[in-house]
Amino acid sequence: MLANSITIRIIHTSLFSFFCYLTIGILLAVVPGLVHLHLGLSALWAGLAVSFQYAATLVTRPTAGRMTDVLGPKTTVLVGQLAGLMSGLCLIATASLQSRTLACFVVLLISRGMLGCGESCVATGAITWGLGRVGPEYAAQVISWAGIANYGAMAAGAPLGIWLETRHGFASIGIAASGIWLLGFALALPLARVPILQGPRLPFPALFRKVSLHGLGLAFGTAGFAVIASFTTLYYASRHWTDPALALVLFGGCFVVIRLLFADAISRWDGYRVALVSFIVESIGLLVLWSAKTHDAALAGAVLSGGGFALIFPALGVEAVKEVADQNRGAALGVYTAFLDLAMAITGPIAGLIVGKFGYSAPFLYGAGCASMAFVLTLLLYHLARQRRLRWSQRVFDLSEA
Repeated sequence: MLANSITIRIIHTSLFSFFCYLTIGILLAVVPGLVHLHLGLSALWAGLAVSFQYAATLVTRPTAGRMTDVLGPKTTVLVGQLAGLMSGLCLIATASLQSRTLACFVVLLISRGMLGCGESCVATGAITWGLGRVGPEYAAQVISWAGIANYGAMAAGAPLGIWLETRHGFASIGIAASGIWLLGFALALPLARVPILQGPRLPFPALFRKVSLHGLGLAFGTAGFAVIASFTTLYYASRHWTDPALALVLFGGCFVVIRLLFADAISRWDGYRVALVSFIVESIGLLVLWSAKTHDAALAGAVLSGGGFALIFPALGVEAVKEVADQNRGAALGVYTAFLDLAMAITGPIAGLIVGKFGYSAPFLYGAGCASMAFVLTLLLYHLARQRRLRWSQRVFDLSEA
């Protein structure tokens, strides 16, 4: 009964992340096509439009983390939802400007920037809100459910976005996004606040030093996801394959299934070891996508990539949060998650350049290389953590002997 109560509390705050990332998923599936196919701009500009949101999130994520610690997670979430609503309204304006390429692209970038600000506040605030409702001992579960909400929503949003644009045009995307943000705001408003923890606040440089290596591993591991999310539609078009949404659905579906089946894996086996296995599976999946000669092979690559990516964020995130005191966990999560945003921000333009030089399959090889680098970095972190534990055990033993 207690376990069910804890899970319900966690899911409640994870819903805010779900609504946030549902709008992000809807847009990921249609923004590259809008810029590249409708406005007639190059794949590089399409990648820039996708990445602009993540650049805005990257810039605002540390501030959002500090807001959760100082003003409280509820206030942070509500501010983020209002920013997301403004983004949706800008999308409606974008739909009416498609005949004016420059104006349409500028308003689209404004919308993407507002969405990035909203994402940073909602994602960080929702996790910290969940931790405040159930306690830090359930950190792995809170972060895991947040990930299920985030990436499950993005996977659901991709086919929904394609369907909406195909049936009702781009204006329907803005209307749907605005409605989703309003629904999230209405559900968050009556939910009780949690106490703001008191204690010394670590300055940003100290926080960065404590979680930067964990964040860098997350960034490398996220590159493959960014490539799949941003370029699968164009990759399928280049191969004359149909139904790119199916690959995104399978990626997200496998992601959610692995999160649910292995929810306790991090607590049982250690975050670093789970991350190491995850990076291996993700690398294999991206290599399969890169070398795919048939539609079925590409689907298999998407499934493996989704399964590999599933536990990376919570596995390294739990280890990152352990590096700071409870009153700094919101800021630590903000800094840690900013590396995900960094990967999403830079992968779009990099992959766009790679497409121009080597074709639409090459970005998946780039993603596999990044996942391999993440494996090496995580192996180093695991080794350093074992050394710290051994020194601590030796110190305790020496004190007991004295």
